[in-house]
Amino acid sequence: MQIYLPIAELSVNVLLLLGLGGLIGFLSGIFGVGGGFLMTPLLIFIGVPPPVAVATQANNVVASSISGVIGHFRRGNVDVRMGVVLLAGGLVGSTAGVRIFKLLREIGQIDVVINLSYAVMLAVVGILMSWEGASAIIRRRREMPQRSPHFHGWAHRLPLKVRFPRSRLYISALLPLTVGVAIGVLSAIMGVGGGFILVPAMIYLIGMPTSVVIGTSLFQIIFVAANVTFLQAVQNQTVDIVLALLLLLGSVVGAQYGSHMATRVPGDMLRILLGIIVIATCGRLVYELVSVPVDLYTLGGPA
Repeated sequence: MQIYLPIAELSVNVLLLLGLGGLIGFLSGIFGVGGGFLMTPLLIFIGVPPPVAVATQANNVVASSISGVIGHFRRGNVDVRMGVVLLAGGLVGSTAGVRIFKLLREIGQIDVVINLSYAVMLAVVGILMSWEGASAIIRRRREMPQRSPHFHGWAHRLPLKVRFPRSRLYISALLPLTVGVAIGVLSAIMGVGGGFILVPAMIYLIGMPTSVVIGTSLFQIIFVAANVTFLQAVQNQTVDIVLALLLLLGSVVGAQYGSHMATRVPGDMLRILLGIIVIATCGRLVYELVSVPVDLYTLGGPA
């Protein structure tokens, strides 16, 4: 059953889109990640133009983050003050990122930038995830002590210090503000929530306790992704609502099965498996970048 995607200008099988959404939802449920950094490359693989894949995926991030943050609010695992500072930076970064996105699209370089950005990001994330999972298994078997994620360095000597009681921190507001700006730009150009980078930054750079990191990250991501979706729709007209709804429907169902499966597999092994999936996706992107197109054509004037 084919359906026409008006913004992507592409006819795609409905079952394929539902299955793709279900796959990403399953991975999100089992691995505990948003899945946006995998959804966009997979959409590109099935023929969706990169600008549309990026903007539409940002719309999905909003829906998935809202459902996640509600539970964290109920458990008191959201540092609202920290989230507001991160959000302030995120709104600035995402607004600037959409303008950069528009400029790159106008000069015809947005497809290359998106593919290269994903190739680099997926390679780094995949290697780090696999390394961390393998290191944790080795440390546990050798009964080595876990490394402390928090230490005081140059970042904690910056001015404009603010107290964050929920996170038990007294640090410069410039640090989370800068992190928010970087995540905002990333969200705009790549269509991801940025949690896979924001969460480690909140733990290792800002020094937040892990109990409030996920909830605070989701709180910030909701508004940044919503800002990206709105600006992409208004300035670039690249949000395909039909595509977004089909992916969302599949991901909601897939996430339920994934969360059930997650209880049966050790966490360290999950990180290794996710790292392998990410690296494989990166390999496919690199192949797409360097391989010779099937249809070669040239543009020229009249003879």
